[in-house]
Amino acid sequence: MRLLLDTHSFLWFINGSENLSATGRTLIEGASNQPFLSVASLWEMAIKLSLGKLSLAQPFELLIPQQMQLNGIEPLGIEIDHVATVAKLPFHHRDSFDRLLAAQTVVEQIPIVRLTRHLTPTMTSDCGKPCIGSFGL
Repeated sequence: MRLLLDTHSFLWFINGSENLSATGRTLIEGASNQPFLSVASLWEMAIKLSLGKLSLAQPFELLIPQQMQLNGIEPLGIEIDHVATVAKLPFHHRDSFDRLLAAQTVVEQIPIVRLTRHLTPTMTSDCGKPCIGSFGL
């Protein structure tokens, strides 16, 4: 199964944080699963680093590609259809990065591994409509 990791899930995973549930870790590590990390999440991390809101054990340009390769996490680029879908989403999320991740889940028809408290009742795991699937993290 293809999975999109949100920024926190990725960081918690590579840092071995207990904030990531056992379910989340199992999904990301699952041999039959293919995790993806959006370029939007990479951009968000870079911005947070430059603002001093995020610190990493190694420089971004070394740590992130190394961890993605080591853990079989593929990048998910930002495509025009992803951006076009952002314009159609309801404003349940004001955060630009969250909106883009939500649009990517809709277009790519893949669930996202993230905290469920960020989901709203109108964004469900039924991908017949704009949605975000979630794995109870």
